[in-house]
Amino acid sequence: MVTKVAVIQKPLILLDREKTIERALISTDEAVSKGASLLVFPEAYVPGYPMWVWRLRPGGDMALAGEIHARLRNNAVDLAAEHMRPLQDAAQRHGVTIVIGIHELDSRFSGSTLFNTVVVIGPDGALLNRHRKLMPTNPERIIWGMGDASGLKVVNTPAGRLGSLICWESYMPLARYALYAQDIDIYVAPTWDSGDSWIATMCHIAKEAGCWVIGTATAFRGSDVPDDFPHREQLIDPDEWINDGDAIVVKPMGGIVAGPLHREKDILYADIDSESAHLARRSLDVCGHYSRPDIFSFSVNRRPLDPVKFVD
Repeated sequence: MVTKVAVIQKPLILLDREKTIERALISTDEAVSKGASLLVFPEAYVPGYPMWVWRLRPGGDMALAGEIHARLRNNAVDLAAEHMRPLQDAAQRHGVTIVIGIHELDSRFSGSTLFNTVVVIGPDGALLNRHRKLMPTNPERIIWGMGDASGLKVVNTPAGRLGSLICWESYMPLARYALYAQDIDIYVAPTWDSGDSWIATMCHIAKEAGCWVIGTATAFRGSDVPDDFPHREQLIDPDEWINDGDAIVVKPMGGIVAGPLHREKDILYADIDSESAHLARRSLDVCGHYSRPDIFSFSVNRRPLDPVKFVD
C-alpha cells in the first residue's frame, strides 16, 4: 500500500507549548491538503530542542540554566493532562498518523523530571506508543532522565509497522536490532542531528534493516528564537543556522528518495510502500535468515521501570 509521508521541519516557538502545538496544527492541515497520511515531526519539537545546553559553560551559568529550565518545565508536555489532545483530535479528524517528539513531564512520580519522548498518534486519535529516549547525549543529561524500554515497540499503522528511535539512539546497535526484530516497515528517527554523517546513518539503517527510514530535525535559525528567550543576546546569533534540518526519506536497502531538505523551513513529501520492506529483506534479513541465534543471544527488558511501587 502506497502512503504519502510528510516530513515536517518547520520552526517552532521555543519554550512555548501552546504556540508550538498551534504551529504543528497548521503544518498538519497543510500536509493533509497535499494528500499526506503519515506526518513526522522532529525531536523534542514541543516546545523545542534545548540547544542552549551546548552553549552554556559546563558547571557554570547555573542561574541562567535554572531560569531557562524553569520555563522549559512549565511548557513541557504532561500526557496525563491531555496536553497533546489538540493534535490527537486533528489526527482523528483527518484520519492520519502523527509521529512527534516532545519534552515529557513525569507527573506520575516526581513531578519534575523531563524525558525526551516520541509519541505515535493513530488515525483514531489514540496514543499508539510512547518511547522515552534511553540515553541522553552528553549535556542533554542535565535536561532529561533516562527512559526504559517499555516503549521500544513497533506498532501497526495504516502506513505499515512503524518504530522510532530518537537521534543518537540510532547509534545504539542493540536498540536498532530490538526494532528490527519486530517486523518493522518504517523506521522514524526524529533528531537534532544533520549533515553528511547523519544522512549516511539513515542510509546505513535502510540497508541494514531493509525498511523505510525517515529522519528529520528542525530547520532553525537564530532569528527563530523568540525575543523573550532568557539572555538571548548572550547565547544566540540571529543570523546563524542553529540547525540545517536535512529531512530525508530513504527506501529499503538504501537509496534516497526525497531530501535532504537543507536549510529550508518547509515540508518534505515522499510516497512509500510498506510491502517493499518485506521484499527488500529477501537477501538480507538480519533478524531472520541472516541471524545466528545459535551464536548470539539478546534479550530486552520491556517492563516499565517505575521508581517506586506502592502496596496498599
